[in-house]
Amino acid sequence: MPIDARTEPRRRLRHVITIDAHTLVADMPVLSGGDDGGPSSHDYFDASLVACMGQTAILYARLHELPLERVLLHVERDASREREGTYVLSVTVGLEGDLTLAQRARVLEIVDRCPIHKLMTTATVEIRTVEGGPFHAPPGTTGRAD
Repeated sequence: MPIDARTEPRRRLRHVITIDAHTLVADMPVLSGGDDGGPSSHDYFDASLVACMGQTAILYARLHELPLERVLLHVERDASREREGTYVLSVTVGLEGDLTLAQRARVLEIVDRCPIHKLMTTATVEIRTVEGGPFHAPPGTTGRAD
């Protein structure tokens, strides 16, 4: 699935991201030179983890017919040592539903196995950057990269 991003407005840090029919905005806080017009790239990185953890818990509960009704997740980041290669995400998970202690323990084990958790902690990610296109035009735009 292609994902496109464009600077909007020009020469600012705000980017409009399109993923299929979905439109997101990424920006940076004012103190970092942005306009605080949306979550930062780091916020999206962190959010992808908790969204995946919650989805994994619900899918597991469905598969095993567990009475899990809702997953509540809270993530806090410590990026103080990011430049040294350490980025810490502390996740608190709340499980709503009539689960036994054993079921709760198992669901907590499973959330740490979500695909994004694995990607963040065990995969080798290769990023290949090239100049060029294609650039997919979001609805209502010219699609020009200039």
